[in-house]
Amino acid sequence: MTHNKRWNIEPVITQQASAALAVVPPILRQVLFNRGIGAEDEARAFVAAKTLVDTNPFQMIGMQAAIDRILFALDRNESIAVYGDYDVDGVTATALLVEALKALGADVRGYIPNRFDEGYGLNKDALDTLQTDGVKLAITVDCGIRSLEEALHARAIGLDLIISDHHHPDGDDLPAALAVINPKRRGDPYPDKDLAGVGIAYKIVEALTATKEKKGGDSFPLASFLDLVALGTVADLAPLVGENRTLVRNGIKQLRETKRQGLYSLAGVAQIKIGKITASDIGFMLGPRLNASGRLESALTSFELLTTTDFMRAGQLAQQLEAQNRHRQEITKTMQREAEEIAMQDDPNAFLLFAAHTDFNSGVVGLAASRLTERYYRPSIVAAQGAEETRGSCRSIPEFHITDALDQCKDLLVRHGGHAAAAGFTVKNENLPELIMRLKAIAKEQLDGKDLRQTLSADMETSLADMNFEVLKHLAYLEPTGYGNPSAMFVSRNVKVKSFRAVGSEGRHLKLVLESASGAIYDAIGFRMGEKAASLPPRVDAMYSLEANEFNGRTNLQLNLKDIKEAGTPD
Repeated sequence: MTHNKRWNIEPVITQQASAALAVVPPILRQVLFNRGIGAEDEARAFVAAKTLVDTNPFQMIGMQAAIDRILFALDRNESIAVYGDYDVDGVTATALLVEALKALGADVRGYIPNRFDEGYGLNKDALDTLQTDGVKLAITVDCGIRSLEEALHARAIGLDLIISDHHHPDGDDLPAALAVINPKRRGDPYPDKDLAGVGIAYKIVEALTATKEKKGGDSFPLASFLDLVALGTVADLAPLVGENRTLVRNGIKQLRETKRQGLYSLAGVAQIKIGKITASDIGFMLGPRLNASGRLESALTSFELLTTTDFMRAGQLAQQLEAQNRHRQEITKTMQREAEEIAMQDDPNAFLLFAAHTDFNSGVVGLAASRLTERYYRPSIVAAQGAEETRGSCRSIPEFHITDALDQCKDLLVRHGGHAAAAGFTVKNENLPELIMRLKAIAKEQLDGKDLRQTLSADMETSLADMNFEVLKHLAYLEPTGYGNPSAMFVSRNVKVKSFRAVGSEGRHLKLVLESASGAIYDAIGFRMGEKAASLPPRVDAMYSLEANEFNGRTNLQLNLKDIKEAGTPD
């Protein structure tokens, strides 16, 4: 049984920190210590998902100017457009701002570009259309920070523009808009830089509400939008720390009692109980379905699902998204196989993997790139080649900042943008070979000589027999868990494998029964570990999180395996 991942077990908590965190149970102490929490007030804030910083939205540069302009539009009944993006973050942000402005009596519409016809972000034709339709103010959500030309075009045609985005600006180059709201812009004093696009849309509504209340005007319960904030934040992999953690914890509470017909219907087709929904359900069940429409056709299906009050229509839309998601899964599986073949034929030892094809669907290239990175632990680019331009999606590893690498090649690109771990770009076909050559050279320079293996971190080593429902109850305080705030991870050594089998379609997953030294029996599941069933040794070291598994009305403890290796194999 080969093993190619590196295990890192966090250092044991210091006596001093353990004493300072005496208010929490012992296992939780170690987990909080690993997350940089060493004082009682921090522990209490974390457990309650409260922030210890000032989250007044008016600290963001541009917020006051934006609110003044929106209020001006409301007073004069001007037509407003909210211009979003086609992923879950963009769609939820669009729905949130449209609903909030409608509640304040605005003449407002949502506009989400089509991925295939218009591409990502602002485009001049769309701005022209909005202006011709009588729109006086356009507000972007989750896009626009790098739309310098488009912002100048909006100004030229007399369309006022407010940009709200959470992507990295291109250095100090900001669009010439009426207001640019982005906590990542240089010099912005807002303490939390990690809000998703929907989080920033929520801060705009928070600022609007505060201003209206101060003037004695109409208001509405802000909490009613937190379900949308939770959906977009989790699906966009914004780190679940700081203010995001507060928003998502409260948003999940809101989701569990949501009044949105569409979310009821979507939870129904995804076969999840909305009253018990978790961040993990958003990430793996709701998020992919909401993303499916924008990946294959138009994200307007998802936008309508989130905003409709008609339960019949909600049911139809949920079924449509379910069908699109299944279709998307099939396309992804085929594309992943083809992308892998192309990348491996091209150069199996490259520090950056690349695959492009004219048949690739530009809505799914990011998923194929993710799987390549996951499998080979290299930055990966999968691209859809058109007649004149190629659209690529990039996924990366912690050792390589993919957007920085694209910035170094921007003279070759039509447009690009993203984060450290994920990015997208459009390039003219004649510049594609030069772009790939340069990116591969940058990757080689930065990664050559490094031990490129995925590092898996565990919170502590413990006996399997210590895992019980009491521990699970304490671990619930960590929720919401996900990107940036992972589930508590444990390592148990020399565990006996009582039985195992490959399960799921094509035997993709591994189901085991494990036995501790004291004879305690545990079910375990290893997602995407099905191939390990061919060579599983009798005793293993296991890295896992603890969860409850409900089946036929009974709840059992289950180990969700992160990794498994032959007992005694070096970490």
